[in-house]
Amino acid sequence: KQTLLPLLREEASSFIFPCKLAVQKPELKHMVLELLRCIPLLLFLLFVCGLDHFIFSILSIIQHHSLIEYSYQTSHHLSVNVMGESLIAELLRTTIGALNSSFDTEAETSNLVCLPKPTGMTRQQYKDTFLPLGALALLCVAQVYPFRLRRAIAAFYFPKREKTRVLFLYNKLLRQRKHFLYRQRGRVARQARRPPGLGTFVLRWCRRRWPWLRRCVRWRCTLCGTPETPQHQPCPTPDCHALYCGSCW
Repeated sequence: KQTLLPLLREEASSFIFPCKLAVQKPELKHMVLELLRCIPLLLFLLFVCGLDHFIFSILSIIQHHSLIEYSYQTSHHLSVNVMGESLIAELLRTTIGALNSSFDTEAETSNLVCLPKPTGMTRQQYKDTFLPLGALALLCVAQVYPFRLRRAIAAFYFPKREKTRVLFLYNKLLRQRKHFLYRQRGRVARQARRPPGLGTFVLRWCRRRWPWLRRCVRWRCTLCGTPETPQHQPCPTPDCHALYCGSCW
């Protein structure tokens, strides 16, 4: 309606325009809350991955620095020499000579079988672990666009309820704008009674003295604070330096 349009800057920031691709202020609050809910899961995954890397480092140190090798060598030589040419000597050489033996023993062993054999996670495994969380965060950002369809779906199935909602919103905006203008008039009046500071007085004098400074030193709208543009309207009251944008004027 002509009574309400165009919306003021403060009013436009409280609405959601479905055709805008940017995330708007009312949607930003819900999106931030959804993203904050992902933080505990992110911290849990970071803790689990950090604990996994810590355990892998400890087991790897044990594997590389706890290897013990044993080497065992022994030799045994037995030789019995019977001197003489008699029958008894021949008999002893025949019987006792069988005891002559000689052998060497060499054994090597280690605790390699008992040592742990850890396997660290690869980069791909880390990516696969955090990929669902990244997809969840992306859905938290992208969910604002399907949520914009809720009002259209409700209006399609409940047209009478939609008409009631529109009338309620219209009357609500009229009341808010009436109170908003009343408050802003009081604020501007109090600001006008306040004497300007030395810095403000110097800036005004410089802008009148050198007009090209207006490109660098720009005033702002007295109500909404938007930077000065050629469309801004100065107050026609003498000795009043207030500046207003098109919508506020």
